Amino acid sequence: MTPIEGQPILTAAAMRAAEDRVIAAGTTVGTLMERAGAGVAQAVHRLAGSAPVLILCGPGNNGGDGYVAARVLRERGATVRVAALAEPRTEAAAAARAGWTGPVDAFPDDSAYSPVVVDAVFGTGLSRPVEPAAMRAIDALVQTARLSIAVDLPSGVDTDTGAEINRFQIPQFTHTLALGALKPAHLLQPAAAACGTTRLVDIGLDLDLTASPRDNVSADETIGRPRMRPPQPWMHKFSRGMVAVIGGAMPGASALAVQAAMRAGAGYGLLLTNAPVEVAHAVVQRPWSSETLSAAIAGKRNVAVVVGPGLGRDAGATPRLEAAIATERPLVIDGDALHLLRDRHFDLFRARAAAGDRDPRVVLTPHEGEFQALFGDWSGSKIDAARDAARRSGAIVVFKGPDTVVAHPNGHTNTALPVSAWLSTAGTGDVLAGIIGATVAAGAFDAVEAAVWMHGEAARRLGGAFIADDLVRALSAVRAAL
Repeated sequence: MTPIEGQPILTAAAMRAAEDRVIAAGTTVGTLMERAGAGVAQAVHRLAGSAPVLILCGPGNNGGDGYVAARVLRERGATVRVAALAEPRTEAAAAARAGWTGPVDAFPDDSAYSPVVVDAVFGTGLSRPVEPAAMRAIDALVQTARLSIAVDLPSGVDTDTGAEINRFQIPQFTHTLALGALKPAHLLQPAAAACGTTRLVDIGLDLDLTASPRDNVSADETIGRPRMRPPQPWMHKFSRGMVAVIGGAMPGASALAVQAAMRAGAGYGLLLTNAPVEVAHAVVQRPWSSETLSAAIAGKRNVAVVVGPGLGRDAGATPRLEAAIATERPLVIDGDALHLLRDRHFDLFRARAAAGDRDPRVVLTPHEGEFQALFGDWSGSKIDAARDAARRSGAIVVFKGPDTVVAHPNGHTNTALPVSAWLSTAGTGDVLAGIIGATVAAGAFDAVEAAVWMHGEAARRLGGAFIADDLVRALSAVRAAL
């Protein structure tokens, strides 16, 4: 089993294309099934030990993987029962069923409790609702099991969106074994929460992300631990990065952002506000004016401007946003400032990128409500929605939430691993905006993704019941560990 940080994400169509490539090169479907089933068996054996195992098999190739896993587990001496929803409907699954010499119980009628349950009923590519009786039986078995493992995906999940195909909750598994590659549903809610701990099982596919788009290879990956250097001996506060945060009606939010920037590694934090607020002594406060902003960043190379945290939407908000955009520096736009953006701003962002400015980056950080206000209604895959928004806006879009997606104007996306639900508290988005300001100003590799990772890691270290101020303080240890 392989951890999923930094791994590619394939849609159902891309997964089929990857399988087709290795099949065209001479690998049979049966061989792929044998690899998948053996990988599942190895993982189940490692996780379950000597406990009895019940494997639920569907009629397709996911069920075939289950039959192979059952056979391999029995060969290893495990106590295994198999229950089938229906007879195999593919040639490879039928061959796998023939290789299992034990009995096959009816499912869901005669399936009894087992301490370990393996769901190999439906996997990638499911497009129709699962029969309610089958879903209720799976749910009941999973809820009473000590260990529950989904093969590829929990049954009842839309591969590309993470949505529930049936109109009731997806069973909550302790583990999911992604076969060959991650799928969007392993990262997108609500399916991601149902997957439990997801690990990757290698089945020998060609996942070259440099392949032509016509090969349906996705330009999507998960966010992994970032590569960031410590400060070098020759550096000073400005070469490490200066982050200027423009305050507004709610200065506490902008204070969180600027302090997060410094804890995340910025060498100089400037808070421009006409409502002074208590911040760390290291933060420089100045009264807001566009002239003060221009003078402060003049001649500085490593600068990022953050606007939106605590900005408000009063008469003074739009001039602050316009002044930030006019600096032509890397820019993080968050919160209230997102509601002030118009199509002409997107035209400007796209033009700057096309002109090849030295550093034209603009980062937009909407949560779901802000995303809808900015880009309109969306449906389907959150990854696709973020990608479309980045292309339309000419900016890097961080579509925040329990399944945060970072999308670039060139179409590439990175999706964060599931993070602590305790982040759903006021001010944590302001903290993220400040971290992004710091990583962008420092010129970090994959700066926005690095910031999202640091934000999630700080939450993980805190455990629970924290507030945004705690998150800011936790960033020092996170950044130092990198």
